[in-house]
Amino acid sequence: MPWTPEPAPAIDRICFELGEGETLAIIGAAGSGKTTLARVLAGAETLTEGTLLMEGQRVDAVTSDDYHKNIRMVFQDPSASLNPNISIGKQLDSTLRLSSKLSDAERKKRVMQTLQDVGLMDEHAEFYPDQLSTGLKHRVALARALITEPKVIIADESLSSVDVSVRAKLINLLLKLQRERNLSYIMITHDREIIEHMCDKMMVLQSGRTIEYGQVEQILNQPKEAYSRQLLAL
Repeated sequence: MPWTPEPAPAIDRICFELGEGETLAIIGAAGSGKTTLARVLAGAETLTEGTLLMEGQRVDAVTSDDYHKNIRMVFQDPSASLNPNISIGKQLDSTLRLSSKLSDAERKKRVMQTLQDVGLMDEHAEFYPDQLSTGLKHRVALARALITEPKVIIADESLSSVDVSVRAKLINLLLKLQRERNLSYIMITHDREIIEHMCDKMMVLQSGRTIEYGQVEQILNQPKEAYSRQLLAL
């Protein structure tokens, strides 16, 4: 009878804390487990072992409606995550209908306010994704994450596909929203500028495990592992 080894877990022995208003950068080579970790944290994949705590309480990220409202994700490609056949306003409203008990009028007010918060106009509610530039699509994707008034936003390489000028504007927008709402961010990125400009803590993943975790300045300037130095091109 042939023997087939069990596949190694995609992520294993990962431990970190994220406080209010803090930003954590996660870096790692392809296959290191970054996206799997993001999906687990966002409740898109089941955690088979270990514990997720939110404000000191153990939570099931997959089944908890409250968790889904408070932990939101922005994906790398907004074009792939937005429905091209539904207007921006209706997509934001749909998210609210599924996650709140707000009235029609209250939802409309929240949609318009959130569009304004990300630098869009009320008229954009009537637009369809294909009518928007890449930079504006990123703002819509951020609006959809913000619409539930979350505490944490996970961004999986969400700024990697935009040019330098658009990225700078989006970084400034994220920082502004963080100050106003005391948001916490988890940024999966290899962009050193983003890490230096936005992040407080940093975690380095290799083969699904944490090999370094600490303050950004310490890891950027004096990484302990050769793997980290290679990723950071030091």
